[in-house]
Amino acid sequence: MSKDKNKNNKPFKEFKFKFNFYWVYGILFALILGYQFLSNPDLATSKLTENEFKELLKANDIEKIVIVNNDVAQIYITPDALEKEKHKAKTKDNPFYNSKAPLYTFDFGDLQNFEKELSKEKAENNLTFDTTNATQTSIWDGIFMWLPFIFIIAIWVFIMKRMSGGAGGGGPGGQIFNIGKSKAKLFDQDQKVQTSFKDVAGLEGAKEEVQEIVDFLKNPDKYTKLGGKIPKGALLVGPPGTGKTLLAKAVAGEAKVPFFSLSGSDFVEMFVGVGASRVRDLFKQAAQKSPSIIFIDEIDAIGRARGKNSFTGGNDERENTLNQLLTEMDGFGTDTNVIVIAATNRADVLDKALMRAGRFDRQIYVDLPDKNERKEIFEVHIRPLKLAKDVNIEFLSKQTPGFSGADIANVCNEAALVAARQDKDAVFHQDFLDAVDRIVGGLEKKNKIITQKEKKTIAYHEAGHATVSWMLEHAAPLVKVTIVPRGQSLGAAWYLPAERMIVQSEQMLDEMCATMGGRAAEKVMFDKISTGALSDLEKVNKQARAMITIYGLNEKLGNITYYDSSGQSEYNFSKPYSEETAILIDQEISKLIESQYERAQKILKTHKKELIELAELLLDKEVIFDDDLVKIFGERPFVKEPLVVKKETKNKEEGTAKEEEIVKDEKDVNNEGEISTE
Repeated sequence: MSKDKNKNNKPFKEFKFKFNFYWVYGILFALILGYQFLSNPDLATSKLTENEFKELLKANDIEKIVIVNNDVAQIYITPDALEKEKHKAKTKDNPFYNSKAPLYTFDFGDLQNFEKELSKEKAENNLTFDTTNATQTSIWDGIFMWLPFIFIIAIWVFIMKRMSGGAGGGGPGGQIFNIGKSKAKLFDQDQKVQTSFKDVAGLEGAKEEVQEIVDFLKNPDKYTKLGGKIPKGALLVGPPGTGKTLLAKAVAGEAKVPFFSLSGSDFVEMFVGVGASRVRDLFKQAAQKSPSIIFIDEIDAIGRARGKNSFTGGNDERENTLNQLLTEMDGFGTDTNVIVIAATNRADVLDKALMRAGRFDRQIYVDLPDKNERKEIFEVHIRPLKLAKDVNIEFLSKQTPGFSGADIANVCNEAALVAARQDKDAVFHQDFLDAVDRIVGGLEKKNKIITQKEKKTIAYHEAGHATVSWMLEHAAPLVKVTIVPRGQSLGAAWYLPAERMIVQSEQMLDEMCATMGGRAAEKVMFDKISTGALSDLEKVNKQARAMITIYGLNEKLGNITYYDSSGQSEYNFSKPYSEETAILIDQEISKLIESQYERAQKILKTHKKELIELAELLLDKEVIFDDDLVKIFGERPFVKEPLVVKKETKNKEEGTAKEEEIVKDEKDVNNEGEISTE
């Protein structure tokens, strides 16, 4: 067997000595303790009894007596007496003894009596020893004296290590001097990213933009021979959960160049100048490994507009960090092949200097996925799931409008948990629908205590929403109504409104009227209103205010908007309109809401019989679908767009509910909607 191999025939790992500066602290501390220990005279002495002490006095062997702390007498023997056998044996057997240390100690008891006895013996026997007093501390007293300093040093080292993020430590004061180093995580040949563009579903436009950047890094001659220059940066903008960070991971996996990844908050530190130092170090490392890519996630942490809402004076640390980033991206000497990719969902608050061409040349908007993109995202996230044959991805993509990629991933995971909770062998279509309902409306609370009167009020409230929305042309078509408490709501209604690029005032008014249908039903049936319409009032109030102050859809105020797309208005303490205009806005909002409330009541009074029938059915079944409304009201006469609804059927053998897809009169196949709850 080779000497370099163990019993399993595997080579031994070569031991590499790595010096750590903290070892110096440990050695110094050990030396101090050792000195305290070895220099302690108690280790070199032997204790005397009273008779042995008197014999030493009579023999005149004592050279000096040192009274320590008025408690113990240290006995020093004369050089001539040390030659005697009884003293010589003591010095040979004690390795800690030295000529300057006492050989014996004696506990004398009372100091006054001891001094009188010494004076008496000295006078009677003509003795020549000297007597002195001294104060000494024990080895344990020395250790306890050093403990506070040790504790303070340990706390200081711990704090410096935490503030520096644990970086470094190889050299003197490594934790301190590495605090200005970049915290970026490097992905290169040794640590590759496995994500590719194949793992990014949807986002076709955004992928084309970043693929060109990747292609430039792989084949720079293709562009430079025509005089083109490498873009300095690309900014990914979009709502949370749409896949901005995932797209950056795909760029790292496809580019095959060094990729530095970090968050905007990694630059922020309590020390002045640390953020700017980390920016310099980051770009220095990226330049050394160029061509390379830097990815800064949530760049709004350091990229906010300068001079806004700053009460800390001119030396603001965040502004210093931003200034350094601006200089590194497009300043003197920035001719290296380093591309900066950043992501944010607050592009409106970023500094204009950061957004200009030459720094972030491209702004790539990553929007919420449409129906086809949602289908692709579902296909990605259901790969690890064990699916049943009845799962309809096309239906799920229509049923989840307004969902981001992260939301769809959550739906798939939640569906698997729902199926596992019911001990199923696979994930069925109904499990996905239950997952959507749970995410949108919250968890069902069937055991919540509700009185019969409250339940009846909730039923008529939800039936009012369903009736008004069914009778209005532009209101969203109903999917499902339930009076089972879910989340914080006592009842919920699911709608499937169309995804419109523009919305007309008639459509917004119909939606407001349908929202007020719940409270209007309470007024029509019971001549009383309750607090259950809080979320309805909040929604209607926002819609009415938006119509008047943002979209300019009010005749009295005219074509005026007070909306600031730059986002700078949030820093202002004053309103962009006068007090007289504010009064007029409040009056118009109230008039608009009240008119739709009266309109809803009028519709419900006209169809009161159907309202009662629907509410009683809801009290009986607790959950109804749109086919129940068709039986009561008949088909909606103005349905011109495709309407995808759910029809629940029970399987007696498996005890599971299945959903079937029904497509009605079709005009615009590409029109989908989003689910909303009341």
